[in-house]
Amino acid sequence: MPNRSLDNHLFRAETLLTWQVRYKIALGLASALLYLHEEWEQCVLHRDIKSSNVMLDSNFNAKLGDFGLARLVDHGLGCQTTKLAGTIGYLAPECFLTRKSSKESDVFSFGIVALEIACGRKPDDATPGLSHS
Repeated sequence: MPNRSLDNHLFRAETLLTWQVRYKIALGLASALLYLHEEWEQCVLHRDIKSSNVMLDSNFNAKLGDFGLARLVDHGLGCQTTKLAGTIGYLAPECFLTRKSSKESDVFSFGIVALEIACGRKPDDATPGLSHS
């Protein structure tokens, strides 16, 4: 992809993304998840949604990539795997307890990416914020 992955722009300062572009990327990623979860004949659980898996075309349209951990499940059923899969920092807390993925855990991961888009920080960034005293 011409503009590589989202993390290059958020964490490596390749390009300063305007709020309009950030919104467009978040909306594109949300649309991709809607299609995978609801609009195909089977539900596709991606299980590794993170900013480095969001590819950007020449117009900064978001394309979800890296389906190596993805699983197909029938609509209405949860994931039947018992092996934890995904990236720490993006995994929903219940995944650690149940060892299962779901549409909801994908949406949790989307929320983490949305926070990254909004604030430009990784989920494991422990750097304190700026104080305005």
